[in-house]
Parts: sequence; structure tokens; C-alpha cells
Amino acid sequence: MTALTPAGGDAILAANFAPWVRDLGLAVVGTGDDHATLRLPWSDRLAREGGALSGQALMAAADTATVVAISAARGGYGPMTTVQQSTSFQRPVVGADVLVTARVSKLGRTLAFVDVTMAADGDDRAVAQASTVYALLS
Repeated sequence: MTALTPAGGDAILAANFAPWVRDLGLAVVGTGDDHATLRLPWSDRLAREGGALSGQALMAAADTATVVAISAARGGYGPMTTVQQSTSFQRPVVGADVLVTARVSKLGRTLAFVDVTMAADGDDRAVAQASTVYALLS
């Protein structure tokens, strides 16, 4: 099995996501056998009232990172879809990129379970955490 590289993860983003998701500017900065880390760059366009990064942007980033992590665990991209996502927001992010790390906790034949931690770049404290379940369609 060939390991997924960050460049390979970026190619998955470019080929398989809607334009509005690509507009988030996500970039794969790290991959491993069962995980992927994406950078969500700070943008005033993604801020909500009060100047904090919107929860919708964080949830989309978590969902996207999940696809790349599952692809890393499976040795490549295959059709899949979100079954469930639960997100807990813990602190606001203002003026900082967010590192989104998705780690596959269980990869089954038809389902994958993934834990996602989001932290502001330079700060190890989580700003949000998500738990996702994906159906593997092939």
C-alpha cells in the first residue's frame, strides 16, 4: 500500500470537493497511516459577528479532513459519505489559522469512525473537537 502524501491529499481536495469547500483554502500539511492534518487559513470572510471564526467553517474543515484521513488509512481515495458528525466548540479563534487533525479510530468494511481535533496554529489547546462517521461506498 502506498502512503498518502500531503500532495496526494491536496489532489483529493482538488478533485473531489465542491467549489465552496475549496474556497476555504484548506491545505494538507501532514499525513500518516491513520490520520491527516489540514490547515484552515484565517480569513475575515469566515468570521462571524464578533470576529471569531464561524462554526460552519470549522465543521466543514473537520468533515473535509475526515475524507483525507480515511483516504490515508485506505491507501487512496474512494467514494464515501458523511453519516454523522458531532462537533463541540470550546473557545473562539480570532486572527489565527486552524490546524485540523483527523484520526481514524476504526476503519471497518462499510463504516469509518474518525476523531477530529482543531487547534489554533501555535496553541495546543483545542478550539473544537468533532466525531465523525462515514459510510464507505466502495
